[in-house]
Amino acid sequence: MSEKTKRELLYIDGITVDFDGFKALNSLSFIIYYRTMQAIVGPNGAGKTTFMDIITGRTRPSTGRLIYKESINLLKYDEAAIVGLGIARKFQRPSVFPDQSVLENLKLAAFKRKNIINSFFYNQKNLDNEFLMYVIEQIGLDDFVYQKAGLLSHGQKQWLEIGMLLAQEAELLMLDEPVAGMTDEERARTSELLKVISKEKTIIVIEHDMDFVESLNCPVTVLNEGMVLAEGTMDVLKKNKEVIDVYLGR
Repeated sequence: MSEKTKRELLYIDGITVDFDGFKALNSLSFIIYYRTMQAIVGPNGAGKTTFMDIITGRTRPSTGRLIYKESINLLKYDEAAIVGLGIARKFQRPSVFPDQSVLENLKLAAFKRKNIINSFFYNQKNLDNEFLMYVIEQIGLDDFVYQKAGLLSHGQKQWLEIGMLLAQEAELLMLDEPVAGMTDEERARTSELLKVISKEKTIIVIEHDMDFVESLNCPVTVLNEGMVLAEGTMDVLKKNKEVIDVYLGR
């Protein structure tokens, strides 16, 4: 996507989160664009988790603006409403329903978007099974459609949870350390999966595995002390003395 055709999906403007004098985020500003992938890295305590909490409505900032799709003020919405707006988050540990099949997990996720309160009493007629089968194929679990999620490997559970975000028809996917605990082969498959998804969706990846981040071949933002320390490709950041001193050199 060229600079001229980029469209802003999320505009983060001067966001500060102050916890009794400790600024978890300190006048943080940057832009996330439609149908792109953005990696967020940084040392522990840099503000990465708080950043995700702000966008998903779990934490309220002390100051700043958070504008979604050019006109939606996310700070006016709670967590459930933000899911309804098309923003979904995957935490580090998979939170699938272990006693339900892969397909049932996706059905539950799909209905969550439609009706947060009654997600366990979904109406099958409201679901697009053809779309859900497409999601299953996309995440590489087409041989496990009716298998209980609890029997999947760790990597497969991670892919299923990414599929659950897709089943919600999320436009912005926020992934917290998606390859933690994966094998090298699973990491490689996850990298390719996210590259494919980012052609249709916007993805924010928070990750400590720098080899994985480099494999994504996407822009990287380095946070430190709640602020943007540097931005660029991994090739550029690996030559940045500040980034080396604060993060990469540790």
